[in-house]
Amino acid sequence: MGAPDVLDLWDLRVRRNPDAPALVTPGQALTYRSVDRLTDAWAASLAGRGAGPGRLVGLAFADPGRTVLGMLAALKAGAGFTVLDDRLPAAARDSLVRRTEAAVWLGDGAHAPTAAYVLADAPTGTEDTTPAEDATARPPARTAAHDVAYVLFTSGSTGQPKGTLIERDSLRRFAAAVAERLELAAGDRWLQVASLGFDVLIEEVFPALVAGAAVVCRADTRALDAEELHTMMARTGTTVVELSTQYWLEYARWLDARDLTTPAGLRLVVVGGERMDPRPYREWQARQPARLAHVYGLTECTVSSTFYVGLLPADAGEVPLGTPLRDVEISVRRDGRPVPQGESGEIHIGGSLLARGFLGDEAATARRFVPDPVAAVPGARVYATGDLGRIDADGNLVFLGRLDDQVKIRGHRLEPARVERALCENPAVDQAVVFPDPSTGTVLWAFTVPADPEHAPLPGEAVRLTGADRDALVAPLEADLPDWAVPRVVFRVSVLPKNPHGKIDKRRLSGWATTGGTAAAGSGAGRTAPERPAAADTAVFGGRAPGGEPLSTVLGLFREVLSAPELGPDDDFFEHGGQSLLAMRLLARLRESLPAAAGLRASALLRCPTPRLLSAALATTATTPTTGPQVAAGHHQAAGTHGGHR
Repeated sequence: MGAPDVLDLWDLRVRRNPDAPALVTPGQALTYRSVDRLTDAWAASLAGRGAGPGRLVGLAFADPGRTVLGMLAALKAGAGFTVLDDRLPAAARDSLVRRTEAAVWLGDGAHAPTAAYVLADAPTGTEDTTPAEDATARPPARTAAHDVAYVLFTSGSTGQPKGTLIERDSLRRFAAAVAERLELAAGDRWLQVASLGFDVLIEEVFPALVAGAAVVCRADTRALDAEELHTMMARTGTTVVELSTQYWLEYARWLDARDLTTPAGLRLVVVGGERMDPRPYREWQARQPARLAHVYGLTECTVSSTFYVGLLPADAGEVPLGTPLRDVEISVRRDGRPVPQGESGEIHIGGSLLARGFLGDEAATARRFVPDPVAAVPGARVYATGDLGRIDADGNLVFLGRLDDQVKIRGHRLEPARVERALCENPAVDQAVVFPDPSTGTVLWAFTVPADPEHAPLPGEAVRLTGADRDALVAPLEADLPDWAVPRVVFRVSVLPKNPHGKIDKRRLSGWATTGGTAAAGSGAGRTAPERPAAADTAVFGGRAPGGEPLSTVLGLFREVLSAPELGPDDDFFEHGGQSLLAMRLLARLRESLPAAAGLRASALLRCPTPRLLSAALATTATTPTTGPQVAAGHHQAAGTHGGHR
């Protein structure tokens, strides 16, 4: 008998809980029996088209539910799977399609390759209506523990994203270990909210399925704002959800502003992606019934490696990353050797959940997955994370920062030099520096020095670029970089100041941008625009919008959320640093301040991205029986959850 496979855990649940819900979508609830029969049929079709051990099945669906079915079907065909993120620019998608060399593509999304096809959909309704005699047999099992289970791509912090190859045995061990650590049971429902190209998708799906729980899916991949998230969890009976650190903070603020608690059924919120401030963690634990689990891990190590599920001590200065899962080995090392407990060093991860390596990149694999000189098992490897940490007195891993200059943007790890090089490819730019905005840390700021000194502002000033000047710098980046890696706020300065150590003084640059030195420049000609007094907004910008809603209120909230006191009534939210998390914050503030904004949704900002337009839309709403400006999600919307892991 061969080694156990992840499908053995699935088959066990099908036998024990055939009529329990496995996949819940807005249109139907499929039982374990229904999903099993449907994915058997899909697997047979995939195998007939060349899917099998050592090959990949590409998935590019427009909805999460069929993505989950496709992942399971690919594994049943003996193949691995890869998921194409619909938010990637076309050039990046084409590159990933070429590199994966999938045997076959399934999908119907606008981002799907032309060769993709769609299989018969799941039965409608909530009952199992598939006759047993019509079920298509699963292809014969020919898999081994070291066959590929999936390939997902890292954030690409240095150069192009790396395809991380995870084996079937690692997926099996990971799913079982997470289900065990989080005490998942057949009655649980895990809401899927992560971007489909992001490794957290694996954590949302497989631990739930091997535990006999249900995966709850949205109708599409559109990001949910805090109110929509809350409503969906309550309506679907969600018991477990995983959110990025910033997304969770927005949800916590939304709950606090309305004096609400989490839905009655929600028992656990898994949070990870960025450093966690102890203050909001403690505040949540003091008033919210749903428990928190703080997680840490990397795509290269099969998603999460450590979990912290305890109450945070009153004197804790950091929220611990927790203790390792079964089959995970965590050590803190200097110069390749473990340091005594309590001392700091680089976090290393070893054990059975390490990836095989990077797809088609043996050099990078050898560089990052290295032989472990202190392991008791011959041939053992260890992954050097580049993260600084220590082990505390209770055995918990504590994160202390990055060893290099990488930063985290909405959960994605980014090498700023990659973006800086792209900016400097523009002949009008001589130098550039990029770093997260100091207020929220959720968007990138870029400071550029012009190649022509005639276009430079006065020393000590930072001219904020808008309109055509900003577009000329940002548009080329949008074609090649994911949304979170594109600077949303761009400044022009005469020089990049240095600190006493000879490094760029980012604190001084931030000061230039957030004090009197900030200027708005639609054409690039202006030097410094004086800050407009809030009290003068009504007179200067047209008074009250039609219908009586004060433009000054809407404008003031735009300025507050974007930290842009110079923002004008016709300035675009997204051109001035706005993205999905800040949109959630703006919507929350609008709803608190204006009765007409009670039914406002994030999609309204896509149609009305300026204070004047949104103010007019709210005024119209106030005189009609609608629930708020609505429009389909589009270009500016980014995923509200994790980005490239943690």
